[in-house]
Amino acid sequence: MGLGFIGSIFVGGMAGWIASMIMKANTGILANIGLGIIGAVVLNFILGLLDIYAADAWLTQLFVGLVGACLVIWAWRALRGRS
Repeated sequence: MGLGFIGSIFVGGMAGWIASMIMKANTGILANIGLGIIGAVVLNFILGLLDIYAADAWLTQLFVGLVGACLVIWAWRALRGRS
């Protein structure tokens, strides 16, 4: 069933906000939402390659989005040449 459109925005925003605090990235609300959603997509894809399925529950996807957003921030910084 999934989280739905509004649920994805809410969970993505929360995940991106927490990730930006952990990674000390100064981002706004739209960037936080984007980070969380993109992070969840990236990490769900990686987990899928490993035959691991993350449940469609809010808390599970919050964690996946958080870890994925941290990975996206780390990768962005690595590509730009600053840690």
